[in-house]
Amino acid sequence: MTKLEDIQNVCLRRGIVFPTAEIYPNISGFFDYGTIGTLIKRKLIEYWREFFVKNENNIVEIDGSTVLPENVFKASGHLKGFVDPITQCKKCKSIYRADHLIEEKTKKFVEGKSEKELTSIIKKEKIRCPKCNGELGNVRIFNLMLKTEISPIGGQTAYLRPETAQNIFTSFQRVFRTARLKLPCGIAQIGHSFRNEISPRHFLVRVREFNQMEIEWFFDPEDDKCPEFDKIKDKEIIILTREAQMKNKKEIKITAEKAVKRKILPNKWMAYFLVKEFEFYKSLGIPEHALRFRHMLLEETPHYSKGNFDLEIKFDFGWKETIGNSFRTDYDLRNHMKYSKQDLTIRTDDGKKIIPNVIEPSFGVERTLAAVLLYNFKDEKERGWAWFKFPVKIAPYISAIFPLVNKDKLPEKARKVFEKLKGKFDVFYDESGSIGRRYARADEIGIPFAVTIDYQTLEDNTVTIRNRDTKKQIRIPIDDLKEFFERILFI
Repeated sequence: MTKLEDIQNVCLRRGIVFPTAEIYPNISGFFDYGTIGTLIKRKLIEYWREFFVKNENNIVEIDGSTVLPENVFKASGHLKGFVDPITQCKKCKSIYRADHLIEEKTKKFVEGKSEKELTSIIKKEKIRCPKCNGELGNVRIFNLMLKTEISPIGGQTAYLRPETAQNIFTSFQRVFRTARLKLPCGIAQIGHSFRNEISPRHFLVRVREFNQMEIEWFFDPEDDKCPEFDKIKDKEIIILTREAQMKNKKEIKITAEKAVKRKILPNKWMAYFLVKEFEFYKSLGIPEHALRFRHMLLEETPHYSKGNFDLEIKFDFGWKETIGNSFRTDYDLRNHMKYSKQDLTIRTDDGKKIIPNVIEPSFGVERTLAAVLLYNFKDEKERGWAWFKFPVKIAPYISAIFPLVNKDKLPEKARKVFEKLKGKFDVFYDESGSIGRRYARADEIGIPFAVTIDYQTLEDNTVTIRNRDTKKQIRIPIDDLKEFFERILFI
């Protein structure tokens, strides 16, 4: 498998993604998107909206603040439960996440174990500091939230949100009423979250500032019928059950209907979202064998969840969660009622007063992009240069526009074609270097098509369209280009 490090090198060279404030190299876990990366990220988000929001019934969107008062996180449990275990080298003072360090050294899964248990394992396995081989101290707990003060004189504690969900819960009743929602319904949000990761690494996989695409799906706890279930019940997904993990067994491939009947999944709504996620990621070019839903063990399940089924993707360094699917029950709304003293109940059509249950699919944008980059990357062996086979929906540009040569009025004609298309599509113009080198540059950033204006264009107003994946070319009239790209994009 291609390594994520190789992908990062391409991203740096082409300005797709690069470290934040890289001229001051003392901060890690933050990345900026360049011109190409910004387009890919925006198109991924828009594709997600199309797949999970626009094509669904009864889902609305909000855009909440990234700074929230301390009481929000007292109610949500993050002040107490949003923590990681750390250990510090007594010699060089380097800090490590204890469970990850143990797993790397012993290959044993220890997430969820107590500080005392982790300290005991470090001593028993004689694990030393990876940097200086010094002795590691006792494991202690570290809260991952980034703290700030509000007002010029301080005194009002707040936090950068570690997840987008709490905005949805704190504004739930207002949104429910103003949008005239009825159960079951969803509230979606896309935005930034922040976590003070102990040791950011693996490029975009573990960072301190990231983007989430999230849905909170609300339903009556006494009525979890899923009207859409029949459409997906026979579709298969891959699940690594708790039992399989405890017995060191492999994943199973199972239909959504069987997973619910066998009580592997808690309800039909969870099954519905898992199937959609599986289809979504396969459409992004990530192969089925690199996808699985892992039922988190009891000791590692978040404090707010009655069951997590994380979509994990296989990277070159191992499996890593990319979507957290949580059955949050009524935990958040009930606790916000308790701490705020506000009534967050709603009435059903039959007049019953309830606190809804919640299913939460929470997508990590950066981890998704890392997987997309990894699995759509083609090395130089195939055609003499590395390139990305991005799906058309998320490619930075639908097409490059090239004059065959930089003379004989071909650039002027090519510019006219470019101007004609750029108001409708993201297109890229390049007249520098040989046509072969320009094809290579377009391939390298994943542009699906290249339109070439040549001498025949001057005679009959036709152009060639080169397909990135096959390298085959067809010839069509310039006036048909708009319809051609519309057909490709809206299949």
